Amino acid sequence: MHPSSDDSDALDLHFIGNATLLLRYRGLTLLTDPNFLHRGEHAYLGYGLLSRRLTEPALGLGDLPELDAVLLSHLHGDHWDRRARRHLPRSLPVVTTPHASRRLQGVHGFHRAVGLRTWEEYVVRRGDAQVRVTAAPGRHAGHPLLRGLLPPVMGSLLEFGPLTGPPRLRLYISGDTLMYPGLAEIARRFPGPDLAVLHLGGTTLPGGLLVTMDGEQGAELARLVDPRAVLPVHYGDYTVMRSPLTAFLAEAERAGLADRVVHCRHGQRALVEPGGGTRVVDGPSG
Repeated sequence: MHPSSDDSDALDLHFIGNATLLLRYRGLTLLTDPNFLHRGEHAYLGYGLLSRRLTEPALGLGDLPELDAVLLSHLHGDHWDRRARRHLPRSLPVVTTPHASRRLQGVHGFHRAVGLRTWEEYVVRRGDAQVRVTAAPGRHAGHPLLRGLLPPVMGSLLEFGPLTGPPRLRLYISGDTLMYPGLAEIARRFPGPDLAVLHLGGTTLPGGLLVTMDGEQGAELARLVDPRAVLPVHYGDYTVMRSPLTAFLAEAERAGLADRVVHCRHGQRALVEPGGGTRVVDGPSG
């Protein structure tokens, strides 16, 4: 029996690559930041800037199970690519920022795209399971001028559980944010999640402008959020990513967080269990 089937409260997480995760809780299935470009193909990041993919996704769109919703942190080509735009069902709910929602509805025909402002919520249900998605703060750029050029980004707080009663599992997904003071509110409102999924990579634009967390910032955010476990993603997949996973692992070691890091690499699965246990499991998520 699949470990995320209806008689289990474990969350089955499959790391497809970049920031793309397949999350299954009981019968409910959620996909994050769909990026299915192949090695050597280019993602469009806006204003003529392209980045070449260096890795293969662990699954193709045709390999996915039936989805209940997509969670999209922002509208960039390495998070919502041309394959997702062409082949995902237009009837699929896409939970994202107001900026991305307007474009998805008006330009691409995803009429059920939902735009959440910071701290707004949206609930996805299937059978006796649900996930409550709360939009968390995020900032894709430090320099005020660059903020006007990059799309708005959100983090996500996910609470999985039955339709009635308290949530059983709580995840924080950072989205493509940098460290800034506004993230402190996450720890106050959502203390001690079971798992924090951190978008790293130290993405650097021409001119040396950092737009995603490097290893040092990732460890700082992990200290701030104080999760039971930490899963690094969004590293080593594109040419614009300049901070390797080893940089984060070294910073996590210095911060005393090494025992919390989940070593789930591209293509692997992890089970997140009630009470904070997260372990990597072998084999495909099928």
